[in-house]
Amino acid sequence: METFVWRALIGGIGVALIAGPLGCFVVWRRMAYFGDTLSHSALLGIALGILFKVNLNLGVMSICLLIALLLSLLQQQKRLTTDTLLGILSHSMLSLGLVVVAFMDGVRIDLYSYLFGDLLAVTQSDLYWIYGGGSLVLLGTVWLWQSLLSITIHEELAEVEGVPVVWVRLFLMLMIALVIAVAMKVVGILLITSLLIIPPATARWFARTPEQMAIIASVLGCLAVLGGVFMSLQWDTPTGPSVVVTATAMFMLTLFLPKGRIV
Repeated sequence: METFVWRALIGGIGVALIAGPLGCFVVWRRMAYFGDTLSHSALLGIALGILFKVNLNLGVMSICLLIALLLSLLQQQKRLTTDTLLGILSHSMLSLGLVVVAFMDGVRIDLYSYLFGDLLAVTQSDLYWIYGGGSLVLLGTVWLWQSLLSITIHEELAEVEGVPVVWVRLFLMLMIALVIAVAMKVVGILLITSLLIIPPATARWFARTPEQMAIIASVLGCLAVLGGVFMSLQWDTPTGPSVVVTATAMFMLTLFLPKGRIV
């Protein structure tokens, strides 16, 4: 098997492993729109990274972290609802990114690969980013697992029990931002949220505990990557969207199974 295929599989599986557990909290806490906001903001990070000649992963990560912090500050003011704030940030950041790209004369950007991913073009450097950032996210998720579960079940009760709700919630946002930054090459900035949502949503049909759901979501994500790479090689389809189509197909199959216990 070609080296670039192995890199694609290793990179995709690395993203799936970290997206599974974190995606469970995205599903439980109904944060899909937040994921979309960060992924749309990633285009601005790409444009600024090219403009200032810095590593694109670092540019995307910086913008995503900035948006997560900005959203947290705006939420504290309670002037607008969260979904309104997300709508404003999502579309304004995406539009600003496209405007910055338009002003970059003499610079050619393959927007298609950034928007929809180019898994087969994953480099050794990308693997370092994926597994380095992924390790931090996994360690943070394990470290804060009980606190994250507590604020997901009932924030007020968690606060009474001594959980620093604001900081745990902010840390969750930052971890999602980090995953979106490192997953950009796998499924693209417009499809990243699907890898955070679809495998955990499928895993709910089989899991009996939150921990089981996290593990099953990671396994399903890995299977989606394997299926997507196979489709891409077999039928010359775009790899990122093929991964999402495979994940969606697994989700659709669960609709025909006897409903299990949903976490």
